[in-house]
Amino acid sequence: MSSCLACGSAAMTTVLDLGSMPAADHFPLASEPLRADEAAHPLAMALCAACGLAQLAADDTETAEPRGVEPRALREQAAAAVALAAAAGVLRGRTVREFGSPHGGSWLELLAARGYTPSTDPADVVLDCFGLMHERDQRAAVAERVAATAPGGVLLVQYHPIHTIVVGEQWNALRHGHFAYYSLAVLRDMLGAAGMSVVTAWDFELYGGTVLIAAVHGAAEPDAAVRRVLAREAASADPVFVGGLQRAADRQSENLRAALESEAACGSRVYAYGAASRAVALFCLAGVGRELLAGVADAAPAKQGRRMPGTDIPIIAPAELVAARPDRVLLTVPDLLAEVTERYPELTGRWLVGEPAVRSPTGDNPGFPRWSNQDSLAIAPSNWN
Repeated sequence: MSSCLACGSAAMTTVLDLGSMPAADHFPLASEPLRADEAAHPLAMALCAACGLAQLAADDTETAEPRGVEPRALREQAAAAVALAAAAGVLRGRTVREFGSPHGGSWLELLAARGYTPSTDPADVVLDCFGLMHERDQRAAVAERVAATAPGGVLLVQYHPIHTIVVGEQWNALRHGHFAYYSLAVLRDMLGAAGMSVVTAWDFELYGGTVLIAAVHGAAEPDAAVRRVLAREAASADPVFVGGLQRAADRQSENLRAALESEAACGSRVYAYGAASRAVALFCLAGVGRELLAGVADAAPAKQGRRMPGTDIPIIAPAELVAARPDRVLLTVPDLLAEVTERYPELTGRWLVGEPAVRSPTGDNPGFPRWSNQDSLAIAPSNWN
């Protein structure tokens, strides 16, 4: 994009460049040979100097992602979010409209349990959980959601803050089809230009830290929660701050490959769990293939029998993973740790969660990345999100 998706400014600075990558939402069949031109789509993040929106610098891909299975952590967070909004008194009227995410998940059943009826007309409650970021035309998308909110209604928007992404070094949150990465200041200004005010906000631990905001028509004063989030995210428009993602990408990809090579040298059979779109750039940037990761298990039937884009790593069913009796299992989405630990007790003590530490277990080759010797390493849950 030559101009900002939110304000139209041409004052754009590249803060993260991953080079050419595969389309993160196209999982080829395992029988399809790896093509030389498969990883031919530029993937970079730009920051607008005028409005502060972090955004996908270009996208020449077409969305075609096999539908995944909604994680338990996401369902639990949705229920908590609706309960908090209800307790705060921001849920109004009796009609609801939802702008969904292409990754699935819905809050409509939660609202139906509270007496709300879906409507295509302007609704009393309008929901957007990680949907707005998938819109190429950000101004039009915001205007559409504002128009869908009835007078006196409330618009609820959940977003994954660019501040969380930078602090948690979640550089692989950048992917094709995800056009915008927000701060509350940017969302406040975008909604303000369309005639709405952000009045309150809630924090959640999901994905290392996400935020749900409530907005209403007209001018209204923000509460202390909004002011707190604004203060916390103050550095989000600083290209030096956001540029830390590039250093994280380079380091993490190098450490991952070195750690997997170390495991292979020791004779360990390593698999992964979670054929998430965010694992695509991680594996490709690290140059990881089937020789280092024997397979990636995923609970989504639509992904099984396929392979990770840009690699020859097959996607298998969880039952196949358990039957393979792997020595190690790299968990690509740490939010799944509680769920998979409970569901697959046979894999207890084999989960790898987080970035390999730089350590020298034998005293020679200092600085060589290795995973902890702990049975299950669970560090900052945002790292591989």
